[in-house]
Amino acid sequence: MENKKELRGWLDAMELPHPLVIAGPCSAETEEQVLKIAHDLKDTDVNYYRAGIWKPRTRPGNFEGVGALGLKWLQKVKKETGLKTATEVANRNHVELALEHDIDLLWIGARSTVSPFIVQDIADALRGTDKIVLVKNPVNPDLPLWLGAIERLYASNIKNLGVIHRGFSTYEKTKYRNNPEWQLAIELQTKFPDLPLINDPSHITGKRDMIFDVSQTALDLNFDGLMIETHFDPDNAWSDAAQQVTPKALVQIMKDLKVRKETDPEAEYSNQLNNLRAQIDVLDNQLIDLLGRRMKVSDGIGQLKKQKNVAVLQTKRWNEILGKMVLEGEDKGLSEEFILKMFKAIHQESINHQEKVINK
Repeated sequence: MENKKELRGWLDAMELPHPLVIAGPCSAETEEQVLKIAHDLKDTDVNYYRAGIWKPRTRPGNFEGVGALGLKWLQKVKKETGLKTATEVANRNHVELALEHDIDLLWIGARSTVSPFIVQDIADALRGTDKIVLVKNPVNPDLPLWLGAIERLYASNIKNLGVIHRGFSTYEKTKYRNNPEWQLAIELQTKFPDLPLINDPSHITGKRDMIFDVSQTALDLNFDGLMIETHFDPDNAWSDAAQQVTPKALVQIMKDLKVRKETDPEAEYSNQLNNLRAQIDVLDNQLIDLLGRRMKVSDGIGQLKKQKNVAVLQTKRWNEILGKMVLEGEDKGLSEEFILKMFKAIHQESINHQEKVINK
């Protein structure tokens, strides 16, 4: 897929004064619920009303959506509020039903993106459509797989394309439901700057009180929009209750977010500077996370040394590490002086952790 300007055509044509906003409930539960939320979002910054009709769940037995019946509710949303509609599709049948009910925007979920067979089947069903089709990142951090899904759709003559960054699954527990792995989204944006990039803070965080911060980071990184799950009674939602916000909260989030626009050379400079600083903030947070994990390993080493009555400082091992890190640092353009200072500080903190364990 070439980096073509036409990929932004649908978004640029909207001439929005703010980032694109896709909002609505995780799941369509009842007709009353769908319409109430839609009317609450009418006349706000929301551009597309989203609702999950078919809900792919990790384990069977949970609510898996109302099915095609919900598409009629979305038709009523458009008729009564004027909001354009959006839903997830996971197979050819979903696509055909969504097109039959004139859904304006379709997205392919993370679980579907991982399968080239599923994506190709959806691409064939959508061939030549003028609908907007967004692709969520696969559950695992695999940029070629993500881009491959876009390429399959583009090859089917679907030009109104974009991607949704919803974070990535990880075995290790973090503060996020799905680790953002911002560097992958940044790399995608660098390779394809004209491919619309939407952030899904709801699925990244899994917690409504973190949505604002993740949304702001996304905008600082020049994302084009946000997809935020919204429910009038989030705590009693039938799915993903903890990550949904009320329409009132969504309005406040949009008011509080700082959106940086390029209006003149000075503003463009500031925007680029803020973007680079946001990238540094992301990397700094990753450094802190990695150091924290490293010290947990040191705690484990301290416990073993305590059991075997072994000295904390192992000079030979330490000198081997320093020599290796100096060489690897040189390959990354880092000075020997910097590497020595940094790893001596890390080593001292590691010793402190081990001594605490041993002396406990």
